[in-house]
Amino acid sequence: MIVPVVLVVLALAVGGCVCVVWADRGGPRWVRGVAAVTLAAGELVRRSGKGGGRKSQDQLGDG
Repeated sequence: MIVPVVLVVLALAVGGCVCVVWADRGGPRWVRGVAAVTLAAGELVRRSGKGGGRKSQDQLGDG
């Protein structure tokens, strides 16, 4: 059951990346919409990452 779910998620990710590249080269309106959603989802995933990354200047202490 988990394999089909992983394959669907992988297909969506690859399709989103293709749409981002296509939109950058001037694709149709629906491609630009899919690209915008893909980029927004990527930004959400990046911001939701906890731990393991570098700390920003706000998180660093004075000493």
